[in-house]
Amino acid sequence: MAALINVPAKARRGDVIEIRMLTSHIMETGFRHTMDGALVPRDIITSFTCRYNGTEIFRADLFPAIAANPYLSFFTVVHESGKFEFEWIGDNGYSSTASTSITVE
Repeated sequence: MAALINVPAKARRGDVIEIRMLTSHIMETGFRHTMDGALVPRDIITSFTCRYNGTEIFRADLFPAIAANPYLSFFTVVHESGKFEFEWIGDNGYSSTASTSITVE
């Protein structure tokens, strides 16, 4: 899986920052049928978690109504330099992770 993650490289202590992500995934709902009438199996990302220096700061449960290549955005306050860790979990054993760092002055 590919993900585009946008986190500022630097911020000041106490700043509110926006974190944005665009994830590449087909997000098949499980409601469509093929030309032969067979049901296309569901294949979605079911949850997303973000941790800042090991502490969970954002979690989202995703459902079949979410579009392909889901985009997520949220805000958080930064108090110290550190690492953001991102985790996507989905159907059929799907799991993907990414991380990025921020310097807090």
